[in-house]
Amino acid sequence: MEAAIVKYTEEDIKQIQHEYKKLLQLVNVKNDEDRKNIRMAFELAVEAHQKQRRKSGEPYILHPIEVARICVEEIGLGPTAVISALLHDTVEDTTTTLEDIRSIFGEKIEMIVDGLTKLEKAFDIKSPQAENFKKILQTLTKDVRVVLVKMADRLHNMRTLGAMPKHKQIRIASETAFIYAPLAHRLGLYNMKTEFQDMVMKITDYENYKMIANKLIDTKKQRNFYIDEFIAPIKEEMDELGLKYRIMGRPKSISSIWNKIQTKKVPFEQIYDLFAVRIILDVEQKMEKRACWLVYSIISDIHKPIPERLKDWVSTPKSNGYESLHTTVVGLNGRFVEVQIRTERMDEIAEKGFAAHWKYKNMYSENVFDHWINSMREILDNPSDDALEFIADFKANLFSEEIYVYTPKGDMKILPKGATPLDFAFDIHSEIGYRCASAKVNGRLVPLSYKLSNGDKISINISSNQKPSESWLGMVITTRAKNRIRSAMKEEKRQAGEIGKETLMRKFKSLGAKWDDDNLAILAKKFNLPSFVELYYKISLDKNWLNNLKEFKVENGMLFEIKKVEEKLNRPVISIPKTRRSSTIQPKLMINDESADKFSYTLASCCNPVQGDNIFAYVSAGAGVKIHRMTCPNATNLMATYGYRIMKAEWVGEENSSFITELKIIGVDEIGVVQNLTNVITNELGVNMRSITMSADDGFYEGRISIIVRNTSKLKSIVKRLKGQTGVTSVTRVY
Repeated sequence: MEAAIVKYTEEDIKQIQHEYKKLLQLVNVKNDEDRKNIRMAFELAVEAHQKQRRKSGEPYILHPIEVARICVEEIGLGPTAVISALLHDTVEDTTTTLEDIRSIFGEKIEMIVDGLTKLEKAFDIKSPQAENFKKILQTLTKDVRVVLVKMADRLHNMRTLGAMPKHKQIRIASETAFIYAPLAHRLGLYNMKTEFQDMVMKITDYENYKMIANKLIDTKKQRNFYIDEFIAPIKEEMDELGLKYRIMGRPKSISSIWNKIQTKKVPFEQIYDLFAVRIILDVEQKMEKRACWLVYSIISDIHKPIPERLKDWVSTPKSNGYESLHTTVVGLNGRFVEVQIRTERMDEIAEKGFAAHWKYKNMYSENVFDHWINSMREILDNPSDDALEFIADFKANLFSEEIYVYTPKGDMKILPKGATPLDFAFDIHSEIGYRCASAKVNGRLVPLSYKLSNGDKISINISSNQKPSESWLGMVITTRAKNRIRSAMKEEKRQAGEIGKETLMRKFKSLGAKWDDDNLAILAKKFNLPSFVELYYKISLDKNWLNNLKEFKVENGMLFEIKKVEEKLNRPVISIPKTRRSSTIQPKLMINDESADKFSYTLASCCNPVQGDNIFAYVSAGAGVKIHRMTCPNATNLMATYGYRIMKAEWVGEENSSFITELKIIGVDEIGVVQNLTNVITNELGVNMRSITMSADDGFYEGRISIIVRNTSKLKSIVKRLKGQTGVTSVTRVY
């Protein structure tokens, strides 16, 4: 968070001391050295941040103290994390150096603080955010506490975003949705993941967030009454058996409810599983599985279970260590209710994730969490040079569901949902992947791109003549397979490129050009080739490619373009495209508090903003400035990876502009549907309709109607009116 220069007041000192004492009460300090180091870290941080305040006006030092508290109380970390959290911003924001940290606290603390310190800005990288994500994530296999402290840091920043300007809130929230929420999920920090997602929604889609929050408040009394009735007979049975337990009903998160509304395409009132019942057993470790299944039998005797919705993560835990037995039953009044059954140990792991997992590590011969960490070494220890590619590969390993498949000998392998026989082959061994010629699933020959399912048994046929091809990258989803295929392709290109390299060397010699990196870099940049290897490979494929050198002249051994090509990429203002916008009249906009007329801008076709939408500006690399909605499906990725290209944008006044937008309507198929809808839109509402498409299946229709509106207020009134028509089940705006 940003800071301004102001020193501590007496009131500040009292507040700082109070928060520090609260922190000390939470930390489990086992020796005098830890106690001494925590004190020194606190004093160093207080001194280093004494001239800084957060945007809220409070002393900056309160932020690292709170990050340390989150590490202890909400994640379950110890003194080392506390020391690192207190120091996490000192190197980045103050005159303190890593050498200072190492000399006082040693190499371990220095390594963690270094991992938490942003890279200095550089001019030759595509995305500073991606580079910083990459730096943090690469510490996972060295010391996971770097990532966990960073998660605590981000959690506190999200909780205190209110003092930041709106456009910065959006950028930080997008980064959180892009990488931190998925990472919290994979590390087993489910409470943190849920809070991240809810806070992101509150910032990026406040209208729908508030709608659901209000409805949850309105239905709370009715919901609590239902939960009490549902669990009463369960408690009675469990009490008779003398089981020690806790039982509670919890409403599902606002963001998850909104996802259900969007996925199922139904209103809030038709989402019946708004809550889950959780039963937490206090039993000995050796009795855990037996006790969970006993409770399941009690519940299934009282309420009818839905077998296909039983999820057994007790027998086979998730790869992030999560253990629980989930079942959905038909409760009172035919309502579906999800019940989660777990033990106190399982609950602690579910609440505190990685830290709790390590607390119980030595109790088990096999650790599923270790399996995931080991699988991540493939990408973390051999990262792509392209930070954006690295982040994409890493994210692919975060939110994916898992499937369990088997070798011909019956050995189980855990793969992400959507994995193929080719992924399976590379998971067994790289050489099997390289030579994979065909595959059988459950005894049947299938394509290498076939998507595997739970319980499949796979056998791989290999051939010494087989080798990876570019098309294989589209057949795999695991990082291991992708990296191995890319590596093989690079080696093939390198070998083929040796011929091209020799050809180019002879050409340089005949032209009198020096054979050095400067001249090679000029050629690679001119023809948009990412590396010298690609340059050599290009020449090896096409000998006529050397004719391109006619565009250069040689002076003192250096290559110079005869006619300098105007650089078009990465300019803040770009020439106006031929297709200027989708509205018929230019609306008034402000971009970075300046008139948008100073910029060459268009409305993004991926989300079609309408006046009144919350928007932002994105400087594209070749198509001018694009205006996107905050809720655009591409917004999270753009803001998280290209934050330096994001600019503030806002509508100015109520202009007589017009915007094209599209609505999706679902309803009961009957005669006259199209006539009724068009009559309401054109005759009753007086709205100009540009196009309509309609399809019907199994008694329902889905229509898409393109209309012209002036602003979001008019759009909302149209949606409300259409929703009120007989037979219409949902009306949603299409991105």
